[in-house]
Order: sequence, then C-alpha cells, then structure tokens
Amino acid sequence: MSHPDPARGADSARLLEAILSHVPFDGWSETAFRAAAQDAGIDLALARVLCPRGAVDLAVAYHRRGDAAMVAALAAEDLGALRFRDRIARAVELRLAGADRELVRRGSALFALPQHAATGAKLVWETADAIWTALGDRSDDINWYSKRATLSAVYGATVLYWLGDESEDGAATRAFLDRRIGDVMGIEGAKAKVRDSKVLSALLAGPIWLAGRVRAPASASATAGQGAGDQPAGGAAR
Repeated sequence: MSHPDPARGADSARLLEAILSHVPFDGWSETAFRAAAQDAGIDLALARVLCPRGAVDLAVAYHRRGDAAMVAALAAEDLGALRFRDRIARAVELRLAGADRELVRRGSALFALPQHAATGAKLVWETADAIWTALGDRSDDINWYSKRATLSAVYGATVLYWLGDESEDGAATRAFLDRRIGDVMGIEGAKAKVRDSKVLSALLAGPIWLAGRVRAPASASATAGQGAGDQPAGGAAR
C-alpha cells in the first residue's frame, strides 16, 4: 500500500500559498505558476510533478480549501433554531465569506474556458455536496442528485452575483440568495403536489417508478464531482 509523501504535501501547500499573491495580476496562469514555484523555492520540474496542470491544479486546490473551511465553520455554529432553507443560506454565506473576491473572479474566468469547464462544474457540484452532507442529508435515491443539482445552480448564480455586488456588507447578495432558495422551495412544493395528486401520479407512474430505482453513489461524499484529473494539489483547497 502506498502512502502520501508528507514532504510533497508540504510543497504543494507552499505552492498554493505562493501563487495567491500573483493571481490578482496574472490570473491562474503559467506565469503565476512559475512565479509561485520560484517564490516557494521549489524546482519547476518538481512543481510540475506536484501539479501536472500547473495553475489549474492550484485553482482546484484553492476551491477545495474553501469548501473545507466552510464545513469547519458550519460545524462550529448552532443552526438548530434556523429553518432548513436558512441553514442552506448560511452555508453559502460562510462559503463566500471565506473567499477572496479577486481570486474567485480569476477562477471563474479560468473555469469558463471550454477546456476547463467540466472541472469548474465538478467543483461547484462538490461545494453543493459538501453543504448537503454537512447539513446532515441522508438521501440515497434520486433526491441525492436533485438536491445537489439545484443547489449547484443556486450557488453558481449567487457567486456570479456576489462578484459584482457593491452593496454594504453584501446585503444585495444575501437578498439574491434568499430569492434563489425561494425559487427552489417553490419547485419542491410543486413536486409534492404532483406526488399527492392521484391523477398526476397515475399519469406519471412510469417516470415515478423509474426515478424510484435511482440510487446515490455507494460512497457519495467521496465520489461526488470527482474526476481522475481533479485531485487536489497536496490535499489543499480554498
């Protein structure tokens, strides 16, 4: 059995920290990656072993570090008195509170490129999965997918709105997020009405039966949104 090399993990963490000061000027680019390796005192050849895709791998690591920080922050909060929709909103707020706006802006530009769009979509899915898992979601059927898909859409739209928000203390972003969550709750209400309607249930018996056969991945939290080429650099993340 192979074991992670602690030295390589430390080198990856140093690369990530080193690139953050260059990204606002050069983006998550080859220029920023080379500068990070130089600043961290890591040979460029070793840096490429640690991050085969260069700055892209570090952008992935930055995002995942943010997810980990959000999960830790949620665990430290008392959410018992909040409605479930407010718990979701709080999770998204914590996720954005721990992010640097310019680094995220540059990351959004990177993952909007066709060659990196799939990686960007996987990262948003991972964030949605991290939120649902942290909030205690135990669904194991098609709802596992639908919850994460809808929250991915809400989170992605909120991030884009947040990037341009100049309101005091992010009030406009919070209002936008609340509206998006309200839209999702409306969809869930419509789904409940379909299930409760005997006529509609009869008409949709086939699709409903098929949906009932769908199951979440065996190791949902470990596999959701992951790809063979999307391993975090040294395990670091946003």
